[in-house]
Amino acid sequence: MALQHGIGKIPPSDGFIAGVQKLGFPLAEGFAWAAGTSEFLGGLLLALGLLTRPAAACVAGTMAVAAFGRHAADPFQNKELALLYLGVALLFVALGAGRYGVDAFLRRDERV
Repeated sequence: MALQHGIGKIPPSDGFIAGVQKLGFPLAEGFAWAAGTSEFLGGLLLALGLLTRPAAACVAGTMAVAAFGRHAADPFQNKELALLYLGVALLFVALGAGRYGVDAFLRRDERV
């Protein structure tokens, strides 16, 4: 997520900002930054298992807009990847990072 999709959207290109504006978002440049940051930073945080649930919620929101907004009229093949990322992000929201993420390591230190 971070290196394949997010890093190319930081900073957002004029085309990406125009696409966000077409979706009807006010302050399109701000929302473009939010989407790019969600994909890049959210993807990194998920890989680390740090702030997992908030990061996953941001990624899920971004992927929901991608799948059901940007690619709504597209064939399934064009929205498949966004739906896949959405599903994985929702699993992270529900389950967290598990025992090997940084979140679990930090929780262990709090219990001691």
